[in-house]
Amino acid sequence: MTDFDTLAQRYIAAWNETDADARSAAVTALYAEDARYTDPLVDAEGREAIAATIGAVQQQFPGFVFRLAGPVDAHHDQARFTWELGPAGAPEAPIAGFDVAVRDDDGRLANVFGFLDRVPS
Repeated sequence: MTDFDTLAQRYIAAWNETDADARSAAVTALYAEDARYTDPLVDAEGREAIAATIGAVQQQFPGFVFRLAGPVDAHHDQARFTWELGPAGAPEAPIAGFDVAVRDDDGRLANVFGFLDRVPS
């Protein structure tokens, strides 16, 4: 397992953390202080905004969980990985996408760029 495999697993775990305090701690451990998360629906700057974004997604899709949907492809300080979001244990998730993550010199996430491939209508 590479550092980026571990980073992607920690990233998915943070998105699945439903306890606000534990989620905030996971985001603090994972992201640089001035990190940025951007996808077609949000542009969150800083750890607080990123944790709030995760909480908002969880409220919008209660009972859904994120899971990695393939291998992590990485080089230098960047990686891309696919993910799915759906009901726990469901064979097919209604939402899927991929993220490109860039880490800083300390190994924390500096930027994450999210893309949505499949969303419900």
